[in-house]
Amino acid sequence: MTLEKCLQELYQLRRFGIKLELGTIRRMLAGLGNPQDRLKTIHIAGTNGKGSVAATLYAILMEAGYSVGMYTSPHLIRFNERFMADGRMATDAEILEAYLAVRQIPKGNREPTFFEYTTAMAFDLFARQGVDWVVVETGMGGRMDATNVIVPAISIITNVTLEHQQYLGNTLEDIAWEKGGIIKPRIPVVTAVTQPKVAAVLQAIAEIRKSDIYRLGKDFTFRSRADGTFTYKGIFSDMPKLECRLAGEHQLKNAALSLAACEVLADRRFPIGERAIRDGLKATNWPGRLEIVQKEPELILDGAHNLDAARRLAAHLAKVYSNRHITLVIGILADKPYEKILKLLVPHCNRVICTKPKIDRALPVETIQNISGKYCTDVIAIPKVDRAVQYALAHAAPEDVICVAGSLYVVGEAKSYLDGIQQTLQGI
Repeated sequence: MTLEKCLQELYQLRRFGIKLELGTIRRMLAGLGNPQDRLKTIHIAGTNGKGSVAATLYAILMEAGYSVGMYTSPHLIRFNERFMADGRMATDAEILEAYLAVRQIPKGNREPTFFEYTTAMAFDLFARQGVDWVVVETGMGGRMDATNVIVPAISIITNVTLEHQQYLGNTLEDIAWEKGGIIKPRIPVVTAVTQPKVAAVLQAIAEIRKSDIYRLGKDFTFRSRADGTFTYKGIFSDMPKLECRLAGEHQLKNAALSLAACEVLADRRFPIGERAIRDGLKATNWPGRLEIVQKEPELILDGAHNLDAARRLAAHLAKVYSNRHITLVIGILADKPYEKILKLLVPHCNRVICTKPKIDRALPVETIQNISGKYCTDVIAIPKVDRAVQYALAHAAPEDVICVAGSLYVVGEAKSYLDGIQQTLQGI
């Protein structure tokens, strides 16, 4: 068995789609000896910001001296990125070992999905490594997400907006109920949810389960400063002049949420010092989210894969680059609200290059081109992502801005192409 063969078999499982139930993953984990029960975990759900919060807590806990794993999805370039531990991604050998362990478990009533398989692999892999903590990001929703087999030390819900309505429900309250399903009895929860109706749903779940709930704007808050730092006013203490490495105003909210989680964990006798928090914030790395990968021209990678993320990117472009020539390289999946995403992003740009990632759910470039033409006069279609990025670079002045967005799959392909250029230049 090679990693290539392993990944071929795993990717074939995508044809079984999404199954929101926990019986299959529980059976798989039982066959592995329930490795998740040997781990201290932090569980994160929400529409946006899950990965940023996960990466921040991962960095802070490492700075605090803990051995830490992190399970996130999707990956940008390499499958191994989904399983991080102590500053490195899982090796091919570690992935193969976990895959073969899961593969030997007898099949039940149905074939496991891709995400169920990778989740079982993650818990097995981290248990073998004996890490102190694992930061776990949900895949979709929460209540019936395959990761919701853990009893974490703390639950985190970033925000709730309309998404995956065919699976999670048609209203914000429905979706909040699904995401609130990660709240466990007597386990604290912190959240950045602000909509009254959504907050009421989470509050009700927390009361039923006798879980303390801490809310941004009510129990903790933050304030940005003119010098680029921010002040955190917390549940138990305050911290002034903090530096956040991740770009964008919205990342201060994610940082505050992470700090609230650290406060609650410290209050429950899991010590995390202020120095670890400060150093962890400055060390946090979360690729593909307002990531500047080069200057002259300035090239930004940002997934902006749903409506809320597109709003944040549009606000960032308007605030930071209002006087710059912006080229947007964009590809979107067909199951996303692509017309609204394009209406948000395209008006801020001088040129649009429509492209398409290598995934069967990708929207045709002609569709993107037709809609973008309503808001911009310079619109072209280049179906391959690497060629689209190459064209954008070739036709940009040093002072221009190029933004690659619309899907993490597009960002991953762009990042892979750019990494290839760097390796060629370095003679690797």
